[in-house]
Amino acid sequence: MLGTHHLFGALRRLQLKPRVLVTSTAFVYEPQNRAITEDDTVRPNSPYGTSKLAQEMVAVRAWEDDGIPALVARSFNHVGPRQSPSFVASSIAKQIAEIEAGRRPATLQMGNMESQRDIMDVRDTVRAYRAMMKSATPGIPYNVCSGTPVAIRTLVELLISRARTAIAVEQDAARFRPNDTPLVLGDHRRLTADTGWTPEIRLDKTAADLLSYWRTEIA
Repeated sequence: MLGTHHLFGALRRLQLKPRVLVTSTAFVYEPQNRAITEDDTVRPNSPYGTSKLAQEMVAVRAWEDDGIPALVARSFNHVGPRQSPSFVASSIAKQIAEIEAGRRPATLQMGNMESQRDIMDVRDTVRAYRAMMKSATPGIPYNVCSGTPVAIRTLVELLISRARTAIAVEQDAARFRPNDTPLVLGDHRRLTADTGWTPEIRLDKTAADLLSYWRTEIA
């Protein structure tokens, strides 16, 4: 079996130009109280962030040593239909759908609602990945994000406003994270400059589609 180096060499001889997209995360960064750029300090504080940073390092080494054009996407929060309810937006939408179906009391159980996150529709994220495959520069990171902070409270209100029944909100201490970062916000100017990509899908459209998905699933 061909090794990676030999495989890419063979592809180049065939005049093919393979590019590799490495999906990393905003959790490689040290938290900031403003929009994070790719030049900000990298200091992951979780095993997940550390593993993603290690993945990035392998990608950069592959480009520098072997000429394998690895593209590094540091993705912030993205949401949309079919997302696991372990993520906050999908969890809220699923709870609302269950309430509408009479499967649970008409009260949302929430943790901290004051934290702000950079939330983007997953379909815009996929468009960003495609744009990177076409024209991003290998070996350097790109923030894949909306550039807009959204308070979790705002997200809750946006989804509840589309509910078909009255719903109360109750904060559950068990859902609070011990180390919840107040703000996670990205700056996508590098990605936009190098690829022409910008986010297009409004958050209210994302919320409507996510809630529609869970209504179908619960039904």
